[in-house]
Amino acid sequence: MSGLSTHVLDAVHGAPAVGLRVSLFHAKNGEIATATTDADGRVPELLPAPIEVGNYRLSFDTGSYFEVLNTPTFYPEVSVSFTVTDPNAHHHVPLLLSPFAYSTYRGS
Repeated sequence: MSGLSTHVLDAVHGAPAVGLRVSLFHAKNGEIATATTDADGRVPELLPAPIEVGNYRLSFDTGSYFEVLNTPTFYPEVSVSFTVTDPNAHHHVPLLLSPFAYSTYRGS
């Protein structure tokens, strides 16, 4: 597997974050991809390999997601910046989400 994927879990509801909009930005090229999480909270291939070496940012539209659930949130958007150094490696960026906290890590 290669390319870029993400997985969003809603920690408050103990379930995948379904229907959450995710946008990918490249430092030099601006927005290069947009997708919505599936029934498992995943975007399995936001960008196929090879991925250009450089700096990227994933933007998760958490405000709209929690608005649909009628849940107030402190973070209307979560942005995760990362660097690609190996264009052929798989890059997985998971997000664990709640209305007042979030965490992320480099997944496999």
